[in-house]
Amino acid sequence: MSVSAAALEERPRKSDGSLPTRSLRESILRGAAIVEQTFGGITANLWDDPFEWTLPETLDTRQRILEHLEEVEATRKRAFDGFVTDTELLKKVAVPSGELQTLLSLLLDTLMRAVDYQGQAPTTVEILPK
Repeated sequence: MSVSAAALEERPRKSDGSLPTRSLRESILRGAAIVEQTFGGITANLWDDPFEWTLPETLDTRQRILEHLEEVEATRKRAFDGFVTDTELLKKVAVPSGELQTLLSLLLDTLMRAVDYQGQAPTTVEILPK
């Protein structure tokens, strides 16, 4: 699939004529930001919201977006590589709110929030035939 950076910013009209609240790019990057924030917190105790470095001015090309998504994937993989046994998922970690949460609960929450953004992504980007 080949999608231009401009196509990622489009907000195609929904069937009811309204515009989606986010572009495809925004939906993808906000979902990735949730993953990045959680796994950055797990691996480096860095719970910052990646909003500033995922702005359109920062990730202004398709290549930069893909590189960012690869970095998020590397962070996620590094955290999962640290889980030696399933029982580690029952360990509690301090989250930004100050509360303690099991890793399993944190991971499920992260997955649900990221999938919600994925579900909000406009689905009208066409896949061009080869």
